[in-house]
Amino acid sequence: QVQLVESGGGLVQAGGSLRLSCAASGRTFSSYTMAWFRQAPGKEREFVAAINWSGSMRAYADSVKGRFTISRDNDKNTVYLEMNNLKPEDTAVYYCAADLVGSWGPGLSTRGRYDYWGQGTQVTVSS
Repeated sequence: QVQLVESGGGLVQAGGSLRLSCAASGRTFSSYTMAWFRQAPGKEREFVAAINWSGSMRAYADSVKGRFTISRDNDKNTVYLEMNNLKPEDTAVYYCAADLVGSWGPGLSTRGRYDYWGQGTQVTVSS
């Protein structure tokens, strides 16, 4: 069983920044592929970013490239999402997810790939 707990969400003005954290339980966290998804009201949950077990590989949705950075600290069992130059369209509940198999490649943006999900943290960007 893996538990994921997100934190760091909040209300920010357009152009501002936030840093989300996701603390994970599990002794083999360092082997997981981790990802962030988001879901806006009335919309499907969508992929934001993913990172491989070592942090050497990262993938981003086109909508956040150049503004968001995913990172991880395996000593702290934590994955982060640094969000800069936020826009109102970034408003959503942000979820972290864990792929216990830890593979990398096609399908990173597919929700069914991930075995565990956090409860989400709200990010609201005002214009």
